[in-house]
Amino acid sequence: MTPLSTGDPESIGGYTLLGRLGSGGMGVVYLGVSASGRQVAVKVVHGPYAEEEEFRTRFRQEIAAARKVSGAFTAPVVDADPDADRPWMATLHVPGLSLAETVERDGPLSGRDLRALGLGLTEALRDIHRAGLVHRDLKPSNVLMTGDGPRVIDFGISRASDNQSLTTTGRMIGTPPFMSPEQLASPRDVTPASDVFSLGSLLVFAAVGTGPFDADSPYITGYQVVFGTPDLDGVPEALRGVVERCLDKDPAARPELTAVHRMLRALPESDAAASPVPRPTRPRVRPASPGAATTPSTAPTGSGSGTSRSTTSTTSTTSTSTSTEPGTGTGGRRRARLLLTGLGVALAVTALGVGAGAFVSGPDTTAAASRTTASGATARTASLPAGWRPWQRALRHDAKGVPLDYGRPGCVTRGGALFCGGTGFTAARIDAASGRTLWRFGTRPQEVQPIGVRDGLVYVYEDPDDDVRRVVALDAATGHRRWQRDISKSADAVLYDGGLLVMSADSSSFRAYGPAGEELWQAPALDEYCAPSAPGGVPYALCSNGSEPGRAPVELLRLRPGGLTATATLPRKAELLGAVGGHPLFLAPQTAKDVYEAGYERPYNALLRVAPETGQVTRTPLARPLTGAATLVDGVVYFVRSDGSVTAVSADSGRRLWQKVTDVESLSAPVVSAAYGRVYFSNRFGRLLALDRRTGAEVWRTSALDDPGDKAQGCPPHVLLVRDAIVATAGDTVFSRSPDGPS
Repeated sequence: MTPLSTGDPESIGGYTLLGRLGSGGMGVVYLGVSASGRQVAVKVVHGPYAEEEEFRTRFRQEIAAARKVSGAFTAPVVDADPDADRPWMATLHVPGLSLAETVERDGPLSGRDLRALGLGLTEALRDIHRAGLVHRDLKPSNVLMTGDGPRVIDFGISRASDNQSLTTTGRMIGTPPFMSPEQLASPRDVTPASDVFSLGSLLVFAAVGTGPFDADSPYITGYQVVFGTPDLDGVPEALRGVVERCLDKDPAARPELTAVHRMLRALPESDAAASPVPRPTRPRVRPASPGAATTPSTAPTGSGSGTSRSTTSTTSTTSTSTSTEPGTGTGGRRRARLLLTGLGVALAVTALGVGAGAFVSGPDTTAAASRTTASGATARTASLPAGWRPWQRALRHDAKGVPLDYGRPGCVTRGGALFCGGTGFTAARIDAASGRTLWRFGTRPQEVQPIGVRDGLVYVYEDPDDDVRRVVALDAATGHRRWQRDISKSADAVLYDGGLLVMSADSSSFRAYGPAGEELWQAPALDEYCAPSAPGGVPYALCSNGSEPGRAPVELLRLRPGGLTATATLPRKAELLGAVGGHPLFLAPQTAKDVYEAGYERPYNALLRVAPETGQVTRTPLARPLTGAATLVDGVVYFVRSDGSVTAVSADSGRRLWQKVTDVESLSAPVVSAAYGRVYFSNRFGRLLALDRRTGAEVWRTSALDDPGDKAQGCPPHVLLVRDAIVATAGDTVFSRSPDGPS
């Protein structure tokens, strides 16, 4: 521990700070003491990161991950405040040196201590995996050596084993000498087997003093992890068989933790029974990649961020995808499509955050490579509005009155025209080429996107007072009011193939209006909770028992002039996606339980297709339950989770087409470019993401907007296409970018 520095707080969260345990790129770890005398390690985020809402979100997830784990060989979270001016987390202080410091001070461990270390780490990983997490950064500085066994710390880059990312946006984090091949190759697709590989590397370090893949640079170290044979010189013979199995390049070939525990228990307890452990006086020389110079490595590698005795560490750097080439793994078990590159890529390798090369696998590509390979996208000329250039505009207009905040700002487009809703106006026509406002309608502050565009009309909402809601048809060219109708405040208006479908102001009937505002027909509403819908452009009503809205099974009724026709009964909490081939398509929930926990995402396990004439419901099970916001586009259902993972599923077969964990959190619903073969997303901070429509490979991504406005946190993002130009909203900002991605 070092004394507090100038500018360090004297207390935080009611804990008196005694000194610094360590620091890293993301924050400082202090030794603190509570009023009762309990000592804690307090991790405090650096000021600049505290200003980033994206980072706060990830810090909340780190706290949640650490709280899930409670075992004899981990350090529990005792207190936290992710919403403080300087977010912080306190974990139980565990006195003792880190494994890195222990080996550096006393040399490699003896047979008995080595066995105890392996058993303790195996039990710690067992607890972590049982909590549904993968640690992903098991290294010497994240293992504390205490009198009652090792303690595993730092869950800052852990992630849920069901692909829920708990890491940083656009960043790959880890320490190359102790990362698994798949973590370097596809860092968001790791499984618990990755921690088993890291355990093998850690045991080699503990036994010899250097890791099995150490090299003179992080580039070559990463190369060795992916392609090289581990250097096990000096590892006791009894332990060698265990680490060899843990270090298999194929995750499926590695032993389960129960098997590792059993093998470690079978090791001799007596130090004399173990093979002598060489203690080299200088670092070992590691083989380099083809054509690279071979120089001694620095030792000990991966000594961490200087957070000895603390329960957290804080290193991270940025990474991007790279192109791919075939290679071979240890034992020839599989061929990895990997290529070493050092351009624009970095790994968190030491406490100093040294930049290094990264590996990626599968279909992932860099923006540069993708421009020549992904769907042949740039072989064509983009169809952009005449005179188009990138632009950005605020969706705000100062006006008197009380703001009506629906929380759904956004835009609609048709025929190359763009219309947006914003704060201070109901709708505006925006020049899609320049972002210039052509006309604006409404003076009362509102925040709701237009309903849609049809037959030269833009349909918008208007709320003249608290008791009245109406839909207004505006001339698309001029913004002049053409006609208006009062509607129910409890049901949205929808466009269908014949016109506009609404619920009457008194909620007693459904009504359809034509382009001139003429009433086309009426249909009585049931004494239930109902709302109009138009899957496939056909008018339907979705109803449930009025005494239990949302609880009763969902009734799908066909709306026709003069009445309703019962079509099908769907399970409670079933979600309408749209229509495929004229058949309404729903998602069936795995559970309909009401959950009010923040961030909860309901799992769905089947697709339900309704035959419109017979009402027959065909159930197509999904391979496994999926969560996230679901969107149906061109026969594909895209599940988008809050952590940035995207899963594409065939609407016909329910088969998973691909899955991509993007690390771009808070993504919008997707929009698909058939011409470019891409799926585009925006996030609430204005970051754009393009994935290959066929494979899910990342084609490109942009940086977040410098200033998306003051509503970025609370407003959902949107993205759409005006011809080939991408138009997106983030907070109260709308902007347009090229389909070719960042320059």
